[in-house]
Amino acid sequence: MAESVKVLPEEIQDLIEVHEWDMRTREGVDRFRELKAKSLPSVALDGDLVYESIIPGQEELIEEIKRRYREK
Repeated sequence: MAESVKVLPEEIQDLIEVHEWDMRTREGVDRFRELKAKSLPSVALDGDLVYESIIPGQEELIEEIKRRYREK
């Protein structure tokens, strides 16, 4: 999943701040629970769990990021 975000176009990457949590650490497990995620991969945008158990297509992910950016 992290790779999907890393290859987003630069103009989209300029709109986002990426945080990765390692599930082998207490911090990662705590964040996973905080989001109420049930499986990996999971993606949260603005603190909302948006994608779980799937890796969205690049176009879908870009549209969701743009939509949320416009709403801010």
